[in-house]
Amino acid sequence: MAERTPIRLGVNVDHVATIRNARGGYHPDPVRAARAAIAAGAHGITAHLREDRRHIVDLDVERLMKEIDAPLNLEMAATDEMIGVAHRLMPHAVCLVPEKRTERTTEGGLDVIAGGEKLRDAVKALSAHSRVSLFIAPDTGQIEASAKARAAVIELHTGTWCEAVMNSDERGAVEEFKRLVEGAQLAASLGLEVHAGHGLDFDTAELIATLPEIAELNIGHYMMGEAIFVGLDAVIKNMLAAMARGRARSGATA
Repeated sequence: MAERTPIRLGVNVDHVATIRNARGGYHPDPVRAARAAIAAGAHGITAHLREDRRHIVDLDVERLMKEIDAPLNLEMAATDEMIGVAHRLMPHAVCLVPEKRTERTTEGGLDVIAGGEKLRDAVKALSAHSRVSLFIAPDTGQIEASAKARAAVIELHTGTWCEAVMNSDERGAVEEFKRLVEGAQLAASLGLEVHAGHGLDFDTAELIATLPEIAELNIGHYMMGEAIFVGLDAVIKNMLAAMARGRARSGATA
């Protein structure tokens, strides 16, 4: 069992920009949300610069780099355009994700195996200035390929598990959580830092935090939705408390 260590919270501000872009203009400001998240105790900020700029736009990323006093995790596809943006801005971390124009949100993990030499070259180039993370399913082959690509970090896609939990699919939830447990253990044994994210709420964040290999959770949509009702400060503090409860019983199973 891995040593029990604190767990970090990265707050994704994409959907503050979604609301802004629905009407245009400058309000609400994702950079203001990022500053509020950090003030509430978040350890870092995540923003996904999509090819179609459907929420976060280039200026947002530039301002986040200049105006927040916390690490920025830039999610992006491994395209020449996005790699160029990362080379120019040099964020603390770059998380490579799959991207399709027709999807509402990221639908699954990156296929590192199929990415082959081109993806390995991207990881190498980006690693010169940023910690590189690969957003992948908890699949043995993808985890091993991520280690071979020399990524520093993997982020395990928790969306399938969270969907099973939400749909009261008990068997599916148990099976998916087992995959996450085994994936986190394998990744840690290969020297990868392990993060997790997608679809997490208070309950699922508390449970995934019991896995001692998980160093960081990246959460956005759920918290921004809850913030409409109780405020961002309260939501982040409640999420940090849920994660702390999970980490306090680190090593538990589903």
